[in-house]
Amino acid sequence: MKAAEVRHLTPDQMDEELEKLKKEQFNLRFQRATGQLENTARVRQVRREIARIRTIAAESRAKQEG
Repeated sequence: MKAAEVRHLTPDQMDEELEKLKKEQFNLRFQRATGQLENTARVRQVRREIARIRTIAAESRAKQEG
C-alpha cells in the first residue's frame, strides 16, 4: 500500500490495516523459523508497510493536535 493510499484511510481503517499486517508479520516469522517461508522479500515489505502506516498515523495525530 502506497503512502498516498494510506493517507486516504480513516484512523480506524489504519488500525485495522496495521492489525492485519502485524498478524501477517507474525505468520511470516513463524514460517521462517520452521523453514517454510518461500517469499523472503515479503518480510521486508510487511515491515516497511507497518512503519509507513505508523508514520502517517503519527503525522495525522500531530496535525489534529497542532
